[in-house]
Amino acid sequence: MIYFLGDVHGRFRSLIEAVQRDRPDAIVFLGDVQAQQPLHVELAEILDVTQVWWIHGNHDTDSDADYDNLFESELADRNLHGRVVEIAGLRVAGLGGVFRGQIWMPPAPPAYDSQDEFVRRCGKGNRWRGGLPRKHRSSIFESDWLHLATQRADILITHEAPGCHPYGFEALNEMACCMQVSRTFHGHQHDNLDYSGQFSRLGHQAYGVGFCGITDQDGNVIRSGDFDDRRSGRQDHIFGVPE
Repeated sequence: MIYFLGDVHGRFRSLIEAVQRDRPDAIVFLGDVQAQQPLHVELAEILDVTQVWWIHGNHDTDSDADYDNLFESELADRNLHGRVVEIAGLRVAGLGGVFRGQIWMPPAPPAYDSQDEFVRRCGKGNRWRGGLPRKHRSSIFESDWLHLATQRADILITHEAPGCHPYGFEALNEMACCMQVSRTFHGHQHDNLDYSGQFSRLGHQAYGVGFCGITDQDGNVIRSGDFDDRRSGRQDHIFGVPE
């Protein structure tokens, strides 16, 4: 069994307790991890209990520490962004990060097709550690989309929401269709909306996982998100998620 984890923003205790209780085969972070220590240190209690996988969110590039505690941790090789990996018998594809107008804001055409193009044109003074500016290491480029769209998977995980969410993107619906997935899971919006009525339009079942929430691979809510009962509006403004 795989557990998908909503944005934790550095809060790990509830998921550690759930893993110790249920012992799932794997857990997958849907972005905005914001570990306060290297991720393998934060999760030391459960590393011998379950596999850990992740994609990044927009807040995982807010600071050098946010970036390093995730991308430079001993779990760096568990990054699912831009690839398909078999986990607990299922092929899981990952697309981390968010759409940003400076790079690509679908349905508008991209301003830059790839990270390499942006680095060439952004100027040496804007580079971070000799390459892409830190902020844009959590930006989605069209090349990321194109690379994944040619592959096949059972499950697609994204930080951004697909078009079934009021603030989601049809480009992610298109990706899921191209990949022929049966399920998608996303974070970012800090809510868990009912998408069941949209199956016929999407061609797959979509699930949003709320703030610190946990949903299993079949869509069962293991732990409700902290704001799941606030259905009337967008909740991510509480933590300044949109950029």
